[in-house]
Amino acid sequence: MPDNDLTRLRVVLTTFFALDGFVFAGWVVRIPDIKHQTHASVGSLGLALLGVSAGAVVTMTLTGRLCRRYGSHLVTVVCAVLLSLSVALPPLTHSAPALGAVLLVFGAAYGGINVAFNSAAVDLVAALRRPIMPSFHAAFSLGGMVGSGLGGLVAAHLSPARHLLCLTVIGLLVTAVAGRALLRLRPPVPASPGRPEHVRAERVEGPGPRRPGGRGRAVVLVLGLVALCTAYGEGAMADWGALHFQQDLDASAGVAAVGYSCFALAMTVGRLSGTVLLERLGRTRTIVGGGCVAAAGMLVGSLAPSVWAALLGFAVTGLGLANLFPVAVERAGALAGPGGVAVASTLGYGGMLLGPPAIGFMADWLSLPAALTSVAVLAAVAAAIGFATRRATEA
Repeated sequence: MPDNDLTRLRVVLTTFFALDGFVFAGWVVRIPDIKHQTHASVGSLGLALLGVSAGAVVTMTLTGRLCRRYGSHLVTVVCAVLLSLSVALPPLTHSAPALGAVLLVFGAAYGGINVAFNSAAVDLVAALRRPIMPSFHAAFSLGGMVGSGLGGLVAAHLSPARHLLCLTVIGLLVTAVAGRALLRLRPPVPASPGRPEHVRAERVEGPGPRRPGGRGRAVVLVLGLVALCTAYGEGAMADWGALHFQQDLDASAGVAAVGYSCFALAMTVGRLSGTVLLERLGRTRTIVGGGCVAAAGMLVGSLAPSVWAALLGFAVTGLGLANLFPVAVERAGALAGPGGVAVASTLGYGGMLLGPPAIGFMADWLSLPAALTSVAVLAAVAAAIGFATRRATEA
């Protein structure tokens, strides 16, 4: 593949990562309104949000096969269309069970597109031979920041139905343009012994794809747990952050949306600097340091009595969590090729989607601030795992 095509492919994939974050954030900032519309309790809302998790987990187990059969580019485009259409469905519901049903569809699209464009991104990272995976996840975070920021601006002027319908229109327009470009570009050609150097797709900081032994599979699973702990926090912040500000800190809907924007902005900044950070500190220090910073930030964000202190805590949490997921996915791919990426990604996004319902159940038993401290606990667990597997992670 010519260098120009690789550059275009990077731009198009970055667009889809950003679109995914934009649409998802637009939905999450309207969750308090949807909760009021459906007359759902915290527990029943958590159960409804489980529909996103269920739809995503089922789709993730199938998307790898679909990508192998039809190609990750086509699957990305199809899932982007489904994601854009399904985001308009939640405001049409008036009960928690109905909300859970439509979130199954939304979750299926969300899970599918994340596996598909991560698979495409891994191929591109290997072709470029540069550790650029954090930049794709930075685009997701940037999309989330813009989506939540706009959501906060329009919350007082547009109903959830009109707001999310606008997201549908934007999503379909972006997909029409970016999808056409993506379908015209072929995936990078895998490395082969006889292929010229300039078209080889070699894996960054490690040998090409291989079948890991028992120890290698165990390390891949452990890296998947790091991704799970990280994404659990990201999902919890997205789905419960706005409600925490409104319910526990008496903030307005606009300020509540800004809370997630602070988190998303911090993650974007952290991921944009991720390549430099990895080159200077290495994977182990990045994971351990990031986990510790996130744990401290979340304790402040969840337990602080003032809005401004909580906003600061959310921002610090975003900085800490920023690069843990990309590092885990990249290293899993270096150890086990695409199969390792699939395992780490599935566990990671499973954590993102299963975290919000878990927070809801814990909030019913305890309180929402107490439930949010579980994000700090799992961030600390990720740091501990990073330290315990430091030899395998840096190898």
